[in-house]
Amino acid sequence: MKTKLSVNVNKIATLRNARGENTPNVVQVALDCERFGADGITVHPRPDERHITRKDVYDLSKVVTTEFNIEGYPNDRFMSLISDIVPAQATLVPDAPGVLTSNAGWNTKQNQSMLTELSAELKLKGVRSSIFVDTDLTNIEYAAKCGVDRIEFYTGPFALNYAKNKEAAIKEYVIASKLASELGLEINAGHDLSLENLAYFDSKIEGLLEVSIGHALIGDALYYGLENTIQMYQRLLK
Repeated sequence: MKTKLSVNVNKIATLRNARGENTPNVVQVALDCERFGADGITVHPRPDERHITRKDVYDLSKVVTTEFNIEGYPNDRFMSLISDIVPAQATLVPDAPGVLTSNAGWNTKQNQSMLTELSAELKLKGVRSSIFVDTDLTNIEYAAKCGVDRIEFYTGPFALNYAKNKEAAIKEYVIASKLASELGLEINAGHDLSLENLAYFDSKIEGLLEVSIGHALIGDALYYGLENTIQMYQRLLK
């Protein structure tokens, strides 16, 4: 099965919010991403609504026809959003309220009780659960014990070290993905994946089902155009 590409449209909202109006139109861009070949749309609403707003999430939920993935820290406000919308997937991220971007995975052993309750709640709603993790094998083992459907690898360290030594950069992800598959976990990935490193990561991670890409893809679209950029990323996926 080909790895799916979910386009994160947060950066479109950032650009829109800079002027306080509705250009570019986040909903229209998401629809265009689907039309240009994206397999899904990802949003990550934050408490300060500095990019994607709650209204955006509701508006998108009415029109997205591919897979809709909502990321965020699972507080009551986030979980009420999930309950209202019932997206295809909810990706739980251990973000502190003021963090600039997601830069760490869950300590699944420490948060086992909470993550177990949340995954059970999502299952009852018919929403696929995914949690953001690093390559620490203990975190992989406890992710499985929490009953989540998928893990999403935080690929920031891979991207940071790719140019220096790509074999070393991918090594821990290969080991962690093998364990995840053995434990029955499905695998997503995201953060700083790009035209430069995506094909290599995808080729080395057996069972990778989905990548979520926003920052690099939108940056590339400034040069290549959105339609062409999405197709360039799709051609890199096995």
